[in-house]
Amino acid sequence: MTVAVDGVDVDFSQRLSYKGMMYSDVPNLASSFGYTNASWTLKCDLTCEYVCRLLRHMDQLGYAAAIPRVDDPDQETVPWLDFTSGYVLRAMEKFPKQGKRAPWRLHQNYARDLAMIRFGQLDDGVLELSRAGRVAADSASHANAA
Repeated sequence: MTVAVDGVDVDFSQRLSYKGMMYSDVPNLASSFGYTNASWTLKCDLTCEYVCRLLRHMDQLGYAAAIPRVDDPDQETVPWLDFTSGYVLRAMEKFPKQGKRAPWRLHQNYARDLAMIRFGQLDDGVLELSRAGRVAADSASHANAA
């Protein structure tokens, strides 16, 4: 699947995974990827729950876009998955990266994810919310600052 933001194709291998479901500087996109060490559906359920909670919040406050922004330009990255299956290793260079700290870190741990995803604040200082008409302007100002 090709994804573009403002006409520019997104290279997911150059993005950080936000809470294991969204991607740095990509507005309004979430995907579901389950655990590699537990039931796949546990993480997928948390992801769906978070997205519904986020959409409800955005609707209530009139936001049009949710964009995870890397708050530390020197954020160290590591591979997205710590998994040694050949089919994963062959595609690893196409996957997004993860950071060393939350919310950019994938824990593969249901209890930690439950706390962060179900009970964590939506307004975490990393997820940028923009109102209708401000999305392009906010994206342009962020790109100019980087």
